[in-house]
Amino acid sequence: MKITSPIFKEGEKIPKDYTRDGADKSPPLHLEEVPQQAKSLALIMEDPDAPSGTFNHWLLFNMDPKIHDIREDSPPVMATQGKNDWGEVQYGGPKPPSGEHRYFFKAFALDSVLPLARGAAREELEKAMSGHVLDQAALMGRYAHA
Repeated sequence: MKITSPIFKEGEKIPKDYTRDGADKSPPLHLEEVPQQAKSLALIMEDPDAPSGTFNHWLLFNMDPKIHDIREDSPPVMATQGKNDWGEVQYGGPKPPSGEHRYFFKAFALDSVLPLARGAAREELEKAMSGHVLDQAALMGRYAHA
């Protein structure tokens, strides 16, 4: 499985429009080589460089496994969003307190649809995904607060 973005490549800077310093739009993402037996997809965007430990910026789950493109600022219609560490049930872009941080977009192909409600926390998502991951992929971008 692969995850890419048309707006930044692996290890490159995430454009300002997709951060809290800009328009805070979720970036467009492209998924390839999703296993045929997948029943749903999940996505976690995280910042492992946050001072208090990993900061969760976006949780998406129960996406249709046939989706190849997550459009800019538009989560898939049938997807469910979890609660990020900003306390919001939506995308919350990068805004590191200091220096440059790494942001990982982790995609998971799952063999089931998850029994979770909108606003689920990362811990709930990870528990529900446990034992159901068929494949996964990651894309890393960087950003330093302006």
